[in-house]
Amino acid sequence: MKKALQFFSESYAELKKVVWPSREEVAASTRVVIVSVVLFALVLGVVDFLLLAGIDLIF
Repeated sequence: MKKALQFFSESYAELKKVVWPSREEVAASTRVVIVSVVLFALVLGVVDFLLLAGIDLIF
């Protein structure tokens, strides 16, 4: 039990050292992720369409 209390005490001390991002930084990072995912999905969709069209031409 003593080790568990020590673990939580040390974990809390480490969390106090963390520099948490601001709301603006989190929002900016979220926008970057969403835009990146949408662009990647579009590129993969176009590649999939072109490969399917190519396969249809061959067979």
